[in-house]
Amino acid sequence: MKKIGSLIIVACAALLFGCAATVPSELTSARLAYAHANAGPAAQLAPVELHKAHEALALAEKAFLEDAESYQTRDLAYVAQRKAEMAEAQASIAKEQNSASRSDANYQETQGNILQEKTRDLDQTRADLASSQQSGQATAEQLAAEQKARVETEKESREQRVLIEEKTQDLDQARSALALSQQSGQATAEQLSAEQTARLQAEKRASDAQAALAKLAAIKEDDRGMVITLSGSVLFRSNEAMLMPGAETTLDQVVDALSTTTERNIVVEGHTDSQGSDSYNLALSQRRADTVRSYLLHRGYPTARVQAHGIGEARPIADNATSEGRANNRRVEMVLERVAGQ
Repeated sequence: MKKIGSLIIVACAALLFGCAATVPSELTSARLAYAHANAGPAAQLAPVELHKAHEALALAEKAFLEDAESYQTRDLAYVAQRKAEMAEAQASIAKEQNSASRSDANYQETQGNILQEKTRDLDQTRADLASSQQSGQATAEQLAAEQKARVETEKESREQRVLIEEKTQDLDQARSALALSQQSGQATAEQLSAEQTARLQAEKRASDAQAALAKLAAIKEDDRGMVITLSGSVLFRSNEAMLMPGAETTLDQVVDALSTTTERNIVVEGHTDSQGSDSYNLALSQRRADTVRSYLLHRGYPTARVQAHGIGEARPIADNATSEGRANNRRVEMVLERVAGQ
């Protein structure tokens, strides 16, 4: 517990002394979930699950300090939150089991005492009746009173049997509800495990895709998302917007690497150097962006996910006064926009 507190203090100190990182919502939720679980019955009834949540949150805090904006921080925080919720669920189940056990024991003891008391009353009544019959001194009124007492005793016994049956039904229902709760808890654990596995697999696919893209083009991250830059000389001949034969091989490799990101929008941007008029460069860059977009759609990327924009010479990344700088400015950029919440 002290380890988590220390990590949180370090993170806050980093923010106070100039760190611009924002705490991800997943980490904030994980902290709140763990604090809630730790303050409740989970500390006594589900200490193992609570400890697992503690360890998971420590890993998330560590990842946040090392790289506040990494996917790993959010994923680890998500796992920590789920483990804290699981600890609370286990504690709730244990609490219900304890309560049901106590209720069952108290009920059985109470019914046993009632039956013993009524049995003694009935035995005493029978003994009194036998004594009266033997002595011959019992009057008709006494016999009537004894018979009435016997009837009342039997009536009370029947009422007790009905009460016992009702309590037994209530107990059976409570046991059924407890069994359903236990099954639900098991289903929740299996769902959490499946979700964690899916997230880890998705993260690995994304990492593999980015590594593959890094071998084909320059990659960077900016406010728009992941930017993949391909040299214009690799895709097009000078002043043309038709793909060269070798360019299709390069784009095929890019599309294969992007096959795990079809849920993200792509903006294809065409750029030129400063040679030629502004209007000519803008039109050329638009045609080139349209050509790359058409190829992505041909390879199966969702139509609604891809846009094309010609930028012309408006955004140079190098000095247009040199041939090397102009070559760098003649490029096509594919921007994978950020998914909401990331």
